[in-house]
Amino acid sequence: MTDAALTVKDLWKIFGRGADKIIGTPDADLSRADLKAKTGCVVGVRDVSFEVAPGEVFVVMGLSGSGKSTLVRCLTRLIEPTAGEVVIDGHDITKANESELRELRRTHASMVFQHFGLLPHRQVIDNVAYGLEVRGVGRKERREKAAEIVDLVGLSGYEMSYPDQLSGGMQQRVGLARALANDPSLLLFDEPFSALDPLIRRDMQNEVIRLHHELGKTMVFITHDLQEALKLGDRILIMRDGEIVQIGTPDEVVGAPADDYVKDFTSEVPKSHVLTLKWVMREPDGQAVDGPVLRSDQIVRDAARTVLDHRGPCRVVDGDTVVGLVDDEDILRVVVAEESLA
Repeated sequence: MTDAALTVKDLWKIFGRGADKIIGTPDADLSRADLKAKTGCVVGVRDVSFEVAPGEVFVVMGLSGSGKSTLVRCLTRLIEPTAGEVVIDGHDITKANESELRELRRTHASMVFQHFGLLPHRQVIDNVAYGLEVRGVGRKERREKAAEIVDLVGLSGYEMSYPDQLSGGMQQRVGLARALANDPSLLLFDEPFSALDPLIRRDMQNEVIRLHHELGKTMVFITHDLQEALKLGDRILIMRDGEIVQIGTPDEVVGAPADDYVKDFTSEVPKSHVLTLKWVMREPDGQAVDGPVLRSDQIVRDAARTVLDHRGPCRVVDGDTVVGLVDDEDILRVVVAEESLA
């Protein structure tokens, strides 16, 4: 991956006295529990490296204590990394001085938290414009920009409302609008919808998808919810005990889990909703096949009706090349396996 929007290399965060002296020693290879017992230090993030492409939605997920929230806070040095490198749009965050870091946070990266952190004494329009105010943008200009973003996130008509007059979902929209108002290149979401009711949470997930399609922002999204990760992510990083267990696209994580930990995570996922045809097709045998042509990256569920209606093999292509065949048995094999889990 070249010209990455975000590059994380060999990132460590160890909490405790003398943490910086552990990396590079045999103690660094100890398990989290053994290191704590020996040194009193706790590993939050252990030697993590990855890249995020411009315009990608990159999801980091794991159970409580896996290190995902520590990781996202290290990306903007809300938590100071112990070692490693974080580069956002060519700027090495770990080498920035205080003024450079403030500027990077104001212009390159914005964060949306689970707890909205809205200013209770300010109306929606001024909450959204707050970042612009900090940057020294004039009142008229910042209010005009804030009004555009308020409309973008579906809050038109609520500009003059105060936070306590809004529902939880609407407050989170204000938080999202505030993050967007600075026009950052990178949006960081730290479990932003965890406290919302399920229906509101689903609406907000759809809102993120819509905004991503409209704006094309690079996004790093933290969650403990696999369904949320599969719905939002172009790629998913799964963490355990501060380490990377697997990085892959949703269909790779579900179709080829790296270990039993990931396999357990994905065991109840409806595979026809995630797997693409490349996971269920068989090798082309050279026979002439007429009928529908399907893409190898098409979701099984979306292709099912076409395949079942055809009542025969369908060609699966990658670009202009036939890479496989799929028929009703291939589709039904996935669906029947799902029903056996239900």
